[in-house]
Amino acid sequence: MALPSILRVRKRAPEAGSPSSDHASRRKEAGAPDISQADIKRSTKSRRVFIIIASLSYLLAFVFLILVVIGNTSNKPVLRDIYFFKLDLADILPLSVPNATLINSIARTLGLHDFYQVGLWNFCEGYQNEGVTSCSEPESLYWFNPVSIIMDELLAGATIALPTEVVTLLDILRLVSRLMFGFFITGTVLTFVLIFATPIVVYSRWWSLPFAIISFISVLLIVAASIIATVISLVFKYAAESQSDLNIHAYIGVRMMVFMWLASGFALLAFAIHSGLGCCCTSRRDIKIGLRRVKRAG
Repeated sequence: MALPSILRVRKRAPEAGSPSSDHASRRKEAGAPDISQADIKRSTKSRRVFIIIASLSYLLAFVFLILVVIGNTSNKPVLRDIYFFKLDLADILPLSVPNATLINSIARTLGLHDFYQVGLWNFCEGYQNEGVTSCSEPESLYWFNPVSIIMDELLAGATIALPTEVVTLLDILRLVSRLMFGFFITGTVLTFVLIFATPIVVYSRWWSLPFAIISFISVLLIVAASIIATVISLVFKYAAESQSDLNIHAYIGVRMMVFMWLASGFALLAFAIHSGLGCCCTSRRDIKIGLRRVKRAG
């Protein structure tokens, strides 16, 4: 490794008799050059700039992840507008069906709402002319089961024998939804820790390795969760609109998609910085190693 440039800088000799002069004399006798804190800061400036950028990236990623996590958790402004997807059942039967208007009206009277929107912890329901009316209680490892909602609200909890294909699809939906939940929560926690722990990397290149590994895990979890959420939303949209006999529509939550993919992007940027700091930009440890080499050479 090349000797840091600050080790070759000749500083003006301090006045004789001063404490700094005595300290400089001792360093000179020991064979080590005189290096000030200003020199160290100047030499590690590039590394500190990249670390600040990484910390800010983690902070922004954390903010967007928090919006993803708390979205749709209650019927409050902003929160009720952040959801993965919305199912519109206002006109579940098209007007071409005989007595469709009457049947849709009866369905609403029996308890079926006009729309259902899904978040990470729960779902919210409401009517077109009223907006969101209520949200279910937040639940860890939550997954959205449309069949259960129809049974509970429209059929008063009646039990229906579901086809094997439907049961299999619901099992897959439950599994991937719970994976998504765990990935988002874990990624959010790791991102929060990295905001404050990242400055440690200024002291040594060796710290870049464990931080790069942790950052990679965080990015992997966040990106994987975002992919799962996007796929689930697209599948619901495709499945709903492919039913020609029913007049069901599904809408993807644009705000949620933007927030989680922005979080993924900022987390990826921070990971790239951590990976690069392992092989570039002078650290404090590099300066100490350089001092030892100069001392041994002297």
